[in-house]
Amino acid sequence: MEPDGLREFQAHRPRLFALAYRMLGSAAEAEDAVQETFLRWDGTDRATIRSAEAWLTTAVVNLCRTWLVSARARRETYVGPWLPEPVATANGELGPLETVEERELVSLALLTALERLSPMERAVFVLREAFGYAHREIADMLDLTEASSQQTYRRAGQRVRDGRPRFDVEPGHARALIERFLAAAHSGDVETLGRMLAADVTATADGGGRINAARRPVHGADRVARYLVGLFRWEVPGMAIAVEEVNGALAVVVRVAETPMLVVGIDLDGDRARALHLVLNPDKLAHFAAADRAS
Repeated sequence: MEPDGLREFQAHRPRLFALAYRMLGSAAEAEDAVQETFLRWDGTDRATIRSAEAWLTTAVVNLCRTWLVSARARRETYVGPWLPEPVATANGELGPLETVEERELVSLALLTALERLSPMERAVFVLREAFGYAHREIADMLDLTEASSQQTYRRAGQRVRDGRPRFDVEPGHARALIERFLAAAHSGDVETLGRMLAADVTATADGGGRINAARRPVHGADRVARYLVGLFRWEVPGMAIAVEEVNGALAVVVRVAETPMLVVGIDLDGDRARALHLVLNPDKLAHFAAADRAS
């Protein structure tokens, strides 16, 4: 590829990865989608392309739509609950996350909810909500009418949010809550930990059959508190627990010998946790580990 074509693609690569990740919920698959888009870009007569951004965006989003069909089939046979791959976001890998809305759109909770959508619904929702494309532009990319894009977007938003309000907890307050949460879990204080959980809290663990983890979500403050105490009271040589920004919010990261072993995303509502997302599958932590090595 000539240098100009390579430079132009590289200028768009971060945005393409951010788009593919939101579409697929998998950092590894997002990287593959960006690489496949590069190969298509390399094999195209770019003299016929009026807008590199529009061409690349269309290529990657439609590739992701195709991949989502096979991904859904694989997830039907996945062992235990499926959660998205966590991504460290303090380095800006998923683009600017300066507002409550931008952070929500990369949260583990919302990415999990996006699994309810069809590939077309997900594409429209992501292009509109996360990247601000007009419905006319989305219609051109996805071969829809503008009215169909608008209807699909409304339907997708209703299915994803399902009436859930947004909660924005100030980072300093969130860190203090999570540190208290960890102290109670580590000391085995089930009563204190239970008071920090919403009555209808749910803890969902993704071990993918690779790591021993609960095969079904755990519900209720008392059961979740006991589950977390059992999880965090163990200690192994070289284990370190940190509170870091993951998918736009503070999360718990457990490393052993500097290798990520567990990431816990926590949805906070005021002073209580209303949902916990525990990623233990080593395959889901490979991108996170690579980011550690690169930093």
